[in-house]
Amino acid sequence: MKTELFTFCDFAQESGGKLTVVGTFDTIISRNFPCIHSQLSVVIRIRFDIWEFSNHSFRIEARDLDGEANIEPVTGTVEVKGAGNATAVSHLVFTISNLHFQNSGVVNFVLYIDDKEIATLPLYIRRG
Repeated sequence: MKTELFTFCDFAQESGGKLTVVGTFDTIISRNFPCIHSQLSVVIRIRFDIWEFSNHSFRIEARDLDGEANIEPVTGTVEVKGAGNATAVSHLVFTISNLHFQNSGVVNFVLYIDDKEIATLPLYIRRG
């Protein structure tokens, strides 16, 4: 399996197997701390090879550099089916509201598939 896309954005949706992603970013800037970011979407596109077609569990964790969780882990199952091709893609799209940040820093979002770490994406929180 290969992670083809892992990003934060303002808006995302999947419709009929097509993925729409608007306004990707990796940094949130706030004048004051603590702060609340009203909403962001997390978008993941994973390509699976034919021998990986089956159900897979996934988990997304968000942790700061001290290892503290910023959100509850997002968990679920993704069903991978082929359509006559040697590979298939699955999209995971999540919207997270009211993210609280006590200080500037970085929060790492970590994607696990079948309890194996597959990809990491940093979200930078800056004063500005």
